[in-house]
Amino acid sequence: MHAEDLSLALRLADIADEISMQHFRSQDLETWTKPDRTFVTAGDRAVELAIRDRLHSERPEDSVLGEEFGTEGSGARQWIIDPIDGTAHFMRGAPVWATLIALAVDDKPVVGVCSAPAFGQRWWASVGEGAWTNPGDPRRIRVSGTDTLEHAAFSYNAIQGWDGAGRLDQLIALQRRVWRARSYGDAWSYMLLAEGQIDAVAEFDLQPYDMAALVPIVQEAGGTFTAADGSEGPWHGSAVASNGLLHAELLAAMDG
Repeated sequence: MHAEDLSLALRLADIADEISMQHFRSQDLETWTKPDRTFVTAGDRAVELAIRDRLHSERPEDSVLGEEFGTEGSGARQWIIDPIDGTAHFMRGAPVWATLIALAVDDKPVVGVCSAPAFGQRWWASVGEGAWTNPGDPRRIRVSGTDTLEHAAFSYNAIQGWDGAGRLDQLIALQRRVWRARSYGDAWSYMLLAEGQIDAVAEFDLQPYDMAALVPIVQEAGGTFTAADGSEGPWHGSAVASNGLLHAELLAAMDG
């Protein structure tokens, strides 16, 4: 249904990878601090501008939402871009970052690509076509079958987000309850979930471009993706993703 859109998203990821790797671990990487005290680099800006330029050529009627340059256009179809998800890692030379590219139609993400060139990995999905990894020899991925939190591996990302959301006590209780809790970081946590290597992820203080590409990958791998209040989609400032079997139990535990 969205084969051409997915093909374009993968080509956009190729463009992004080439640019981002030119900046990664550069000795003269330019960085700036944004008003919200997060960071942006010359790599973030160059990647997003290149993606926007290609979208203007190939999908001129579509809207674009990106982290660095906001929203252009309007309509039912919107490309949602995080040029470098994990900028702090990128700045420090750690490989835990990725370019996130999504297409949402009527606010529903239908195509998602997560490309992590420093890891040499990429994941992608479109609605109805499954979730995949390993571009050279594509392999379909699937979430785990873990069915209780007590046996689950859980990624919570930043403790500050939970604290800011007033849910620090719930996080501590969850860490005591689950089999294993770690902060794997940013988009990688969701890809580990989609591959069945961990069982649940939750975090707060997010923007749509942090989540949109992750939604179809998790869902097409058989998982569930909502906000902390159970709302669907990447529009509500938080993310709770699981293998589906754990989702109701996880939401209840987070609600305290």
